[in-house]
Amino acid sequence: MNPIPANLPLGVLMHAVGAFSAATCYAPQKRVKAWSWQTYWITQAAFCWFLLPIVGALLTIPDLAAVLREAPRGPMLQAFLLGAAYGVGGTAFGISIRYIGYSLTYAIAVGLSSVLGTLIPPIVKGTLGATLGQPGSSWIVIGISVGALGIFLTGLAGRLKETDLAAQQRTGEFSLAKGLLLSLLAGVLSAVYGFALEAGEPIADVATRFGAGVFRGNVVYIFANSGAFLTTAAYCLWLHARNRTWGEFRRPAPSPSPERPRLALNYLLAAVTGLLWYGQFFFYNLGHVRMGTYKFTSWAVHMIMLVLFSNLVGVVFREWRRCRRLTLAVLRAALLVLVGAVLLLTYGNYLGGLAAP
Repeated sequence: MNPIPANLPLGVLMHAVGAFSAATCYAPQKRVKAWSWQTYWITQAAFCWFLLPIVGALLTIPDLAAVLREAPRGPMLQAFLLGAAYGVGGTAFGISIRYIGYSLTYAIAVGLSSVLGTLIPPIVKGTLGATLGQPGSSWIVIGISVGALGIFLTGLAGRLKETDLAAQQRTGEFSLAKGLLLSLLAGVLSAVYGFALEAGEPIADVATRFGAGVFRGNVVYIFANSGAFLTTAAYCLWLHARNRTWGEFRRPAPSPSPERPRLALNYLLAAVTGLLWYGQFFFYNLGHVRMGTYKFTSWAVHMIMLVLFSNLVGVVFREWRRCRRLTLAVLRAALLVLVGAVLLLTYGNYLGGLAAP
């Protein structure tokens, strides 16, 4: 049950806002001083995956307590468990970067997530065949394929960039076998997040009955995101126990930098990271409910825009200024392909909307 009328331009715009929020969420991390990765990561995750989904639901879902009482328990558990699997994928993504670098991990994990997260939900529901027989479906398939190509090209450009810049060359931890395995795991499990949202649709239907409107999906984040927080927190707490870094929550570790670290600033930066990361979920829902006939393409549109904006942000901050012409040429080609993929998917959705009753 989702009576919200389709509004394709606004839906794509909401996806763009969410993708831009996700593309910029790691910027505050550069200013965090004298905290280990696990302290920063669990702090921002507490905002993104635990606190903000609850606050967002409280602010946008009328009579949230009544919605939770009436919503079926099965979908709650399914969304939570699938979200927990997504959290494992996020952790695998972070570890994979240590072994094969950000660019290769990003290209493999996000590219795989884009394709699987878009196509598998309708396959599981048995609706893919009927859906692809509708007007505009061929443009959808081409758009997903072109998007995967664009993501691959951005990974290639990033790898060339890492070769060009001495500061980003391989470290002693490089391991192709481990990195590929972890990035593949990250791509598959990140795609599972789409399943979590699908599993939570009956909960969103109850929220619609209470007048949630376009914010209906926010109630699902309470379960899907808290599942992700559980697995993320478990790994971070294990790292704290192994490395004895519990004290960083009360005082930063000694820093070789002459700048005196400020604990309050670290918490603030982690909170901003969590807010930006949660922003992608918040606006993803606002875009998803407006996509019309081919609503399942929301995941592909979001992932492609995420990669596009991530690289554009890098260009704005001049991260590519010392690269070779070949590297820049591959980057330009990748960005054009990604823009083309978004246009193809939008056009396919447009044709599907024209044919819808």
